[in-house]
Formats: sequence, structure tokens, C-alpha cells
Amino acid sequence: MTSLSFAAWSMLALATFVLSLLATRIAIAYAQQREMFDLPGGRRSHLLPTPRGGGIGIVFAVIAGLTVLSALLGKESSSFTLLMLLASIFLVALVGWIDDHQGLPASIRLLAHCLAAFILGLPAFFLLLPDFIANPAWPLIVIAMLVVIAGVVWSINLHNFMDGINGLLSLQAFFVFLVLALICLDANRIAEAQRIGICAAATLGFIPFNFPRARVFMGDVGSGVLGLLVAVVIGWQIAAVPTAWVAGLIACSAFVVDSTATLLSRMLSGRRWYSAHREHLYQWLVRSGFSHFQVTSFYMLWNLLIVVPALIGLRGLDGSALVMPGFVDKGSILAGVYALALLTWVVGKRYCLSKSIAALRARKS
Repeated sequence: MTSLSFAAWSMLALATFVLSLLATRIAIAYAQQREMFDLPGGRRSHLLPTPRGGGIGIVFAVIAGLTVLSALLGKESSSFTLLMLLASIFLVALVGWIDDHQGLPASIRLLAHCLAAFILGLPAFFLLLPDFIANPAWPLIVIAMLVVIAGVVWSINLHNFMDGINGLLSLQAFFVFLVLALICLDANRIAEAQRIGICAAATLGFIPFNFPRARVFMGDVGSGVLGLLVAVVIGWQIAAVPTAWVAGLIACSAFVVDSTATLLSRMLSGRRWYSAHREHLYQWLVRSGFSHFQVTSFYMLWNLLIVVPALIGLRGLDGSALVMPGFVDKGSILAGVYALALLTWVVGKRYCLSKSIAALRARKS
């Protein structure tokens, strides 16, 4: 696949970053004018009314950046794929934007997310369609497509769940985009690295407004689209560097474990798992007295101390001297990271619970 020169791509990435900055600033003014504020409350982790919907800046920047990149590359064969991607981004953003304004039932949001995931997969479906029935493996293909759709829908929603404190989602998404772009770059898949880099530039433009102090919240319009983009970028990276097929899952480990373990624990305990709550580990940590800055830093430390070494280990399995090839396989690295993440989740929850009980006893005495 062709790619831009480094100078041309750098200019485009800078323009995408600036557009994200400007669009986010405009979104803040719009939210203030329309009185779109997230107010402090029992299920929220902030103390001051804060404008929401600033993630629309990321949406505009990503759409513009990817469109211009595709136009500069002049790849007509990929125009349908780009169109379907932009359509899915628009649908998720539209539902989130409406929800940020007036609220939507969870069933409508979920239906829209499923439709967006289906639209996203249409290019692959049409590619397989001519010989689909004649292919003896078509049942497995259908199952694989359903699994991918479910994964995309879960990515949209889990990233929405994890968007609750200053900088957490925007920094996590930027980290995922950055490391997956570097993996593609290391494998000399420049075009894929450039596409992922545009997503990173658009996300970076939002961060100054959200961390360390939040002047605006991303809102569902931004969190949903970032969740969609994380799933898309993982797909791009797997297609470009299939030997590193676990890299995206490892990069997302903190978010996947916190959201999935929290959801399963609520389901198993018989609580209304589909209703709003403050049961994620990051929310428990804030309620236990840690600041937003500290909690977000904890998650970024996980990325630096666990995820990055694990990704370096993956590179070693493909022939680097960093890790002896064949010492452990990729699945073992993935399983080890997730086991450690789950252990951290359990220990963190117990620590927060014990601290809450101690504080309650202190108040009673």
C-alpha cells in the first residue's frame, strides 16, 4: 500500500491536531450556550458542573484527516471501505450527540451501535460474497463476523463506561493508537501507521481541554467514536502485522478488564447491570480519596510498566534479541497480562472497600 512522504504526513497530522483543538474549543462554547453540563451527583466522579460533548472535536478531526489522507493517496479501490468507515463513525457520533443533548434509551443506542458495526463490516462481506455459499467454511465465517460485530459493539460501550474522570479515556486511546502505529511502522507498514497516526493526532487535540483539569467532558459523542476507532485500529494493525495479533488486546488490557470484570460482577450479584453506576475500579479509587490525576496516572503506569514490556516481548518472539524466540508464545503473554490485570482489579477493589469500611467506622465512632 502506498504512503505519504514523512513531511506531507506530518503536515496533515498537524492540521488534524489543530482542527481537533479548534473544534473542541468551539464545542465548549456551544455546550455553555446550550447549558449542556454534567452536574455532580451520586453516580458521577466530579465536583463541579462541566460542559459535555467536547468529543465532537475528535470526530470532526478524524473524519477530515482520514478523508484527506485517502484523497492524497488516491486509492480508489479503498473508497468504499473509507465510506463505510465514515458512515459508521457518523452513526455512532450522531447517536452520542443526541444522547448528550437529551438522552436516548439504551436500546436505541445499542441498536445504532450494532448497525454501525454491521456497516463497518460490509466491505469484507462483499469481498467474500461471490464464493460465500460455495465455501465449505461459510458457517465459521458467519460466526467470525458475528464475533467481530459483537467485539466492535463492546468496544464502543466499554470505552463509554470508562469515560468518567479527567483524561482517562483520551490518554488511553492516544496510547493505544500510538503503540499500534509504532508496531506497524516497525514492520514497515507505513500506510497503516499513517492512518492510525491520524487518529492519534485527532485525540491529542482534545487532551489539553480534559487533562489534568477538565474544561470539557468528551460526552457520548466522543467516547463512542473512540471506542469504535480503537476496534478499527486494532483491525488495521492485525491486517498489517498478523504476527502481532494480540498487540491490540494487550494495549487495551486495563480498560477491557475493568469494564468486563465490573459488568460480570454486577450481573452475578443480581444487580441491574445495564443501569448507570460507580462500580468500576477507577471510580472506586476516586471515591477512596485519590484525585483524578492520580487515578489516570495509575492506568498510564500500567501501560508503561506492563503493557509496553509485554509488547516488547511480542517483538522478541518474532526474532528480536530482547526475548528468546519460542520461550513463550503470544497467547501466553496475552493470558499473563490479563491474569495480572484481573488480580490488580480484585486487589484494588478490596483495598478500596476496606478503606471505605474503615472510613465508615471512623465516622460512627
